[in-house]
Formats: sequence, C-alpha cells, structure tokens
Amino acid sequence: MTFNLTKDQIEIQQRARQIASTLVAENAVEVDKSEQYPWDNVKALTDAGFVGMTIPKEYGGPGRSFLEANLVVEEMAAYCGPTGRIAVEANMGAISAVMHYGTDFQKRLAAELVLAGDKPAICITEPDAGSAASQMTTRADKRGDKYVINGKKHWITGGGVSKLHLIFARVFDENNVELGIGGFLAIRGEADGLKLGAREPTMGLRGIPETELLFEDLEVPENMVLMPPSGFKRGFADLMNAYNSQRVGAGTVALGLAVGAYRNALEFAKEREQFGRPIAEFQGLQWMLADMSVQIEAARSLLHKAALSAGQNGSPFPDPTLAAQGKIFTSEMALKVTNDALQMFGARGYSRNYPMERLARDARMFTIGGGTAQILRTVVASRILEMKLPQTREGFLQMAEREASKKSLQAAE
Repeated sequence: MTFNLTKDQIEIQQRARQIASTLVAENAVEVDKSEQYPWDNVKALTDAGFVGMTIPKEYGGPGRSFLEANLVVEEMAAYCGPTGRIAVEANMGAISAVMHYGTDFQKRLAAELVLAGDKPAICITEPDAGSAASQMTTRADKRGDKYVINGKKHWITGGGVSKLHLIFARVFDENNVELGIGGFLAIRGEADGLKLGAREPTMGLRGIPETELLFEDLEVPENMVLMPPSGFKRGFADLMNAYNSQRVGAGTVALGLAVGAYRNALEFAKEREQFGRPIAEFQGLQWMLADMSVQIEAARSLLHKAALSAGQNGSPFPDPTLAAQGKIFTSEMALKVTNDALQMFGARGYSRNYPMERLARDARMFTIGGGTAQILRTVVASRILEMKLPQTREGFLQMAEREASKKSLQAAE
C-alpha cells in the first residue's frame, strides 16, 4: 500500500499548515493558559472547510475521506493539541455514526450543526464504566413515543461547548425489559434534561473541556434514536465500530504533537551551542533526533493505512485492528518523542516559556482516552487470534468451560 498524496490532498495539507502555523500557533499558549475553548481557531477551521469534511455532498459537505481529514488534524495538533482534537471530532466519531446509521432527518440535522462549526460530543464513559463501556448504567426508558434518559456520564470532551450529543444508554421497554444499548441524539439548549456537571481539571489539552454530563428525565423523541440495522440488541457493536474513525483521529493528534516537538528540537539543536559548537554535532543528540524521525514516519504510515482501510471488507469505517494498532503505536511514540524533545532543550524544555512541556502534557492523554493502550492490545490480540477475549471473570470462566466441553466432545468422537 502506498501513501503518495494526490495534488488535491497536498493542497489541503498546505492550506491546513498555513492556518496552523499562523493563527493556531499564535493562540496556542493562551488557549493552554486560559483553558478556554479556541473559538477563533474553530472559525478558521470552519471558514476553510475543515469541519464536516467527511459529510457527503448530498448533505452539504465535501464528502472527503478520513485520510484527508487526518491530514488537517496532524497539522493543527503540531501547534495546538486542543485544536487537533476539535478537528477530529468535527470530522469523525459521532458525526460518522450519524452519517452512516442516521435517518435523512438526523443526517440533515447533524450536518447543519457541524458544518456551522459544532464539535459533536460522544457520550459513552461513566464514573464506573470506562474501559468496560458496556457496563454503563445510564438508562433510556421507553414511554409512549419517546425515551426518557437518566444517568451520568464523565470525561465528555466538549461538555458545555458541544451542541450535538450522541448519548449511549441501556434501553428498556415499557415493561422494564432490557433491549440492549442504544444511541440517542440530543442538542444542548433544546433538551431540558441535559445538564452540565463538573469540569475536570486536566493535565493537558486544557483548551477543550472534559466534563460530567447529567441526564435528569431527558426526553428524546423516537426520531432522535440512532438505530443501526441490527437494532438495540447488537447495535452497540455497530455504533462502536464508527468509533474506529475517531480512534485513528486520536492517534493522529498524538502524531501531530510528536511532529511539533520534533520540529522544535531539530531547530533548537542547530541553534543551541555548548562547548563551543552546535549541540547538533554531538552524536548522542543526533541519534535522538534520528530515532524521533523514524518513529514519526512509522506512526504516520500506520495511521494512513488505517484511514485508507475505510470502505474495505464491507465497513465504511477504518478496520478495527489497523485503527487499534495505529493508536497504540502512535500514542506511545508521542510520549517518547515529546519527552526526548523536551530533554534536548534542557532546563528550557521544562519552562512554560517554551512549548515543549505543553506538548508533552498534551501527549499524555492518548494512551488513555479513546481506548487505553492496554485495552487496545486486547482488541488486537482478539483479532489476530480469532478469539473472543472476555475481560470479566465470569466471561473468562464461561469461555474456559466452553473450550473444555469442546475438547471433551472431540475426544469422545
């Protein structure tokens, strides 16, 4: 598989770099310091057509690929992590799910909001349901022609900023029989039961809020239920499949942060002198820079391959294995590259007068958010072994019992 960009893709990349290296770079320090959402950056992305890039033309978007959207993400993240994350969620994740599984009404509603600059919020995580997302307790009860949602979500990116919300909840019919996990659309400001909770004081990516969301008798009409073809029973898996696009995007933010750190370290090594000569002449630092460049190129190749896998094997979303592999490698690579780049700056790298500590803080999120590096390794292992790998004790014991029964039957034959 080759990754030679087309003339049009190169033009997208160059336009994104121009915005990122000027406005976004100029705002980056203040966005981190003030912890305020970068509305100026969002307007620039919107004006440039860098939000809603993957929305089909029939709904007002340009119908671009995940790869093209990720070219923009990398450029933004090289200067400002929060702006990179905004570019992800305005092009992937929730909006991808709506564009594939939604009704015509839902698609038009979501497209209008996103193309105007909204970054949708995908609401999965709960205080006691992080990696074990299917153990969520938020519930949606069917009452006549609507669903009533009650519960609490945590670590919701864009809480209090996003308008469109894709909320995951356990679904119960009017007889209190559980039907599965479903997705529900709600718009902030139009849904009385959608309430903002506390904001998390985060280590990095401070310009984009991470908050609690509270659902107190939130009424969602039937026409705002996002229903995959498999229905509630198995629909959670379909909806989560859309998350693979966001997983590639999250990896690309980590890539961009590493690229930004590497560029800074490369220039600094040429300019900084010690012992009467540029530090770039010292082999130890040369090898550090060489390793950074190798890791960045390897990560970019993995992510581009994952982005280009969308549409293969009958799925409109990136391949789950490739998405997981790309995010594992890139998120861990970004930790090393941003810290090695900071090290090259010496004490200056530890100062908030330079971008290195900010880039390192921002990178720390990506082995956690969007699927931890450990859970994603389980995803990869499950796929390459062609085995279900349950994480609960009960599930593990049931799997062991099935295997034992299978071997017993084979022996009897």
